[in-house]
Amino acid sequence: MYRYLLRRFAFILLTLFLASLIIFTATQFLPGDVAQIILGQFATETAVENLREELGLNRPLHIQYLNWAGGFIRGDWGTSLVSRTPVRPIVLERLGNSAMLAVMALLIYVPLGIVLGVIAALKRDKLPDQLISGVSMAFVGLPEFVSGLLLIAFLAIGLTWFPANSSINPDTTFREAFPYLVLPAITVSLTGLGYITRMTRSGTIDVLRMDYVRAADLKGLPAWQVLIRHVLRNSLLPTVTVVAMGIGWLLGGLIVTETVYGYPGLGRLIVYGIQRQDLPLIQASSMIIVAIYTFSNLAADVLYGLLNPRIRVGE
Repeated sequence: MYRYLLRRFAFILLTLFLASLIIFTATQFLPGDVAQIILGQFATETAVENLREELGLNRPLHIQYLNWAGGFIRGDWGTSLVSRTPVRPIVLERLGNSAMLAVMALLIYVPLGIVLGVIAALKRDKLPDQLISGVSMAFVGLPEFVSGLLLIAFLAIGLTWFPANSSINPDTTFREAFPYLVLPAITVSLTGLGYITRMTRSGTIDVLRMDYVRAADLKGLPAWQVLIRHVLRNSLLPTVTVVAMGIGWLLGGLIVTETVYGYPGLGRLIVYGIQRQDLPLIQASSMIIVAIYTFSNLAADVLYGLLNPRIRVGE
């Protein structure tokens, strides 16, 4: 186990290194001149060149990369080219907002998806299975901006149950932000629900066919005990992977949802940085998302061994 974890950490370090190269290189090819965007279209060439020199944009690319990567490792994520403030507090603040929305969404669609998937598996090819599968997958194909606008129209404007806008203050706690998180979390859950439901259904059907499940039934064990102790323990393995992969998406990929509700999350921050060519902001935000993806995948692999002792992680 320890040897496996060491190999995975080494792989994570390699992944982060390659990701940093790709992210840094990609930001260098964004259209437009950063100094020109900051100073405006009426700035003189002299002023633009002076700003480029001040920001270090005239240095060789490998020097810029080493300075940025070294600073990032030390905790110095650079200074925003637009606001001229440190990037790290901005990114961490938006990451906290995204984390609150991610937790809210996970609490909604993961348990609900598992329950619906199990019901669909137990009622395979019957009306409940067809209804659950059809409705859940229909929501997957529904664009987030459409479901978001429908929720705003019915639950925010029509019934006035929740606020239509989810803009929150930087120091807002989870309890204070809860009413503003409900509609965005439901919007996100409608997209993720179908995947969790289908994976749970498929895994449960496969496990129900196993000999040890049939043996447990023949022993006269209660159905709920067979389901919990023998079926779900193994059928949820594919679901763990889907949930782990979804964590990175929840923390940095909810650009459409955050835009519809005006929610200040990490994905919207990246869009803001791209629009203004704020390179340090883009680079730091992207690296955080990559790190979250890699460590969430590691957590999923470790959970494999916890859910099923027969799986020897790393062998």
